Amino acid sequence: MNKYVAMTAFSLLMGFANSSTAEQFSLPVKLDYSLIKKALVTQLYTGAGNTAELWNDKHGCSFLKLADPRIGGQGGQIRLLNDVQARLGTAFGGQCVTLLDWNGVLETLQQPTLNADHSVLSLPVTQATASDKQGHQLTIDKLQDLIKRVAEPKLAGVKIDLNESRADIERTLNKFLPKEHEAEIKDALNTLKFSSAEADDEGVSIALDFNAPVKASVKKPVAAFTEAEQKQWQAVWKEWDVFMSNAIQQATDDTKSPELRDTLTEILVESRSAFQAGLAEHDADNDPVRVFFTDTWQRLEPVLRSIAKELPEIQALRYMTFITATDLLYEIQNRGAPFGLDISSDGLRRLARILIAGKQEEAL
Repeated sequence: MNKYVAMTAFSLLMGFANSSTAEQFSLPVKLDYSLIKKALVTQLYTGAGNTAELWNDKHGCSFLKLADPRIGGQGGQIRLLNDVQARLGTAFGGQCVTLLDWNGVLETLQQPTLNADHSVLSLPVTQATASDKQGHQLTIDKLQDLIKRVAEPKLAGVKIDLNESRADIERTLNKFLPKEHEAEIKDALNTLKFSSAEADDEGVSIALDFNAPVKASVKKPVAAFTEAEQKQWQAVWKEWDVFMSNAIQQATDDTKSPELRDTLTEILVESRSAFQAGLAEHDADNDPVRVFFTDTWQRLEPVLRSIAKELPEIQALRYMTFITATDLLYEIQNRGAPFGLDISSDGLRRLARILIAGKQEEAL
């Protein structure tokens, strides 16, 4: 679904201005702990009821299982709690003789870490503590050794591939930024890299750094549309309106969310009047386009965050990437860079005239 919303944001708001210098920006991609848990469950807890059998002796007499992972943050690291069931036994006379049966809780602290090429997030274990149900720390050497040899490497082996998120950003920019600045866009995309990962109480924040051109010229007011241009715009908008209606239906099918459908439909209806007002003369201190996008995002963001928590790992990562990217758009716009971002009626008028000209070229 993010591609449809991203298309709207980028298509209506982004346009290049002449630039001569580049500035480094950092986009904080927030992965909340619900997404990290999805990665754990998908890759490790594949048994019934989200259980993970990490080891067995092939006879069913001995095993080590984890269940019910609970995840949070502590001291800049990920804190993971697991219920543990461990059994040590031996096969005798065709039957299992249990020597030790232990149940408790395993607490691990794990440091979010990027690999050498900064494309994959892993969670190496820095500390592991096992305790029984009464809170007494495990003192059985054989079980401690089993947890050290088996549980810690398995938990540390869970990885989140960030390349999907990076590729999503590239695809969006390539499709919807102006083609005449393809070289500048390519240069900016070539600088994209994940630079750091830090855990806090809510999730893991991954910094996505990139270089982008800084706008050198001061924005000039753009004249309101004439009556003739308004008529030309209606033809362009009619096609866009149909496309967005279809996109909303597709987004609803993808997410199975009536709430998202209703929110997007309301936004589409409101966009018609907001953009129409933005093309005409209006009070400069109460820009209808800027107000529309600010109010819209305040309504849409919590809906998207709620949906992301229910989606599979990769889809959820794409949603979270889009959410944090949109948050940063407003900050970047206030700084006047990159790509001449202009969330305003002036920005809409510039883009609308480009779309009208493109429509006329197609007709010719």
